[in-house]
Amino acid sequence: MAIEIITQADLQEFRIQLVNDIKQLLESKTQQTKPWLRSREVRTLLNISSGTLQNLRINGTLTYSKIGNTIYYVQEDIVKILEKNTVKSQKTLFQP
Repeated sequence: MAIEIITQADLQEFRIQLVNDIKQLLESKTQQTKPWLRSREVRTLLNISSGTLQNLRINGTLTYSKIGNTIYYVQEDIVKILEKNTVKSQKTLFQP
């Protein structure tokens, strides 16, 4: 059986490769988002109640599809609504 010596440089190279592999896995996982979300997922995502979600449906703010008793929402629509309603902060300088 042959003896192999591992140097610090080898360990450093292994660490860098491992970190890069983990980053790639995380990036690919975030890119694989579900196109359709259920009501529970939308409520959790937006931190709103079921009544608020119902109001968003009723007033036409949030489009949806209903199959049987399950309501689905397009994730892209939710992102668009959030971007559309983004309020830019105004810098204020403290003046004594």
